[in-house]
Amino acid sequence: MNPMHKSAITCITCPIGCRITVEAGEGEYLKLLDRTGEASMYSFSGNRCPRGQQFALAEMTAPMRSVTSTVRTVFPDLPVVPVRTRGEVPKGIIPEIIRELAKVKISERIGIGEVVIADILGTGCDIIVTGNMLEGENYGKSACIDN
Repeated sequence: MNPMHKSAITCITCPIGCRITVEAGEGEYLKLLDRTGEASMYSFSGNRCPRGQQFALAEMTAPMRSVTSTVRTVFPDLPVVPVRTRGEVPKGIIPEIIRELAKVKISERIGIGEVVIADILGTGCDIIVTGNMLEGENYGKSACIDN
């Protein structure tokens, strides 16, 4: 058997971190549906559970990632605020998402979880604030307790 494609992937679905070998090609392979609904032929080894197999299939066919970044604001006490995607987006468009985030400048104080960009690049995924801008000048300062 001469596989067309072979990859090693570390599974991140649980703390074990199985090293999964994935082979794509012809032969005695598992026929599974990938994230796009397409049937794919893959052989898996090294995974200790079925979740690892599904993770490896997703990584081979349609890798997705969460994006974390910052966006600028108009506030001198808080020049940038942290943001993230509310879900996962296709890995291949992350550079485009970062370019879109570079264009954003927030002009009003908003709270954690509020949407900065809805449905970024048609992914169905929103960009949300992960830092509380409502605290004003106290944002980012940690409280110290004197003993």
